[in-house]
Amino acid sequence: MNEFIKLLKKAPPTAIFGMVVITIYVIVAIFAPFVAPFSETEIVGDQFELWGDPYILGTDNLGRDMLSRLIFGARNTVGIALITTAFAFLVGCFFGLLAATLGGWVDQLLGRIVDVMMAIPTLVFALLLLTIFGTSVTTLVLVIGILYSTSVFRLARAVSMNVVVLDFVEVAKLRGEGLLYIIRHEILPNILPPLVAEFGLRFCFVFLFISALSFLGLGLQPPTADWGSMVRENATLITFGDITPLVPAAAIALLTVAVNFVVDWFLHLTSGLKD
Repeated sequence: MNEFIKLLKKAPPTAIFGMVVITIYVIVAIFAPFVAPFSETEIVGDQFELWGDPYILGTDNLGRDMLSRLIFGARNTVGIALITTAFAFLVGCFFGLLAATLGGWVDQLLGRIVDVMMAIPTLVFALLLLTIFGTSVTTLVLVIGILYSTSVFRLARAVSMNVVVLDFVEVAKLRGEGLLYIIRHEILPNILPPLVAEFGLRFCFVFLFISALSFLGLGLQPPTADWGSMVRENATLITFGDITPLVPAAAIALLTVAVNFVVDWFLHLTSGLKD
């Protein structure tokens, strides 16, 4: 704990800012039902009411409180993005480590499958699959997770290739250790820093991608509060000079910037570079 505090004291202002923002988002997401003044789907007033008491950010196209939906949107959008990123890493890291460790035809087969998937534009592929299989939360997580696991596969395989040829891995093989033991105890601990950094960056991509799909109507479905769909539902206010649709857009941008600040600092720490 003391080492962590000392590390924080040496952190640049950008990293401190990023960690504060992320902490606020996490707290808001966890305690959304207690923080929000109204429920997620409750119609509390007329359509497009102006900012003021009791609706701090006004109401949306159906008369729901914008602040409440913004708070619940933190739980829905960020939570699903986090689950999707974790699933993408679970799949991508497993097959990437498997390809690097086994090599041969397994590496070639998995590599060609990933090449084919990456050759198709991600947004077009996602729109096609979601149109076919539906837009439930489970389908959304599976489709986006599998699509983004290809990038994780490439990274995990690349960094693992430098480790599998080292002596301690050969020694583990000569001892008769199993494949999963070698992957878990010999390879994975030595490639964690780039994977952790990639997790932060990939979370940003997934987070923005889910918001974009929701804006197009194929992400999280109504009445679930989601920042991307909130921008779409209230976009007409822009023509009247009302910045309400920009509030959820700003929430998306702020979290993306904050995560990137923290990832940059983490990369600086793990790279061994000195100021």
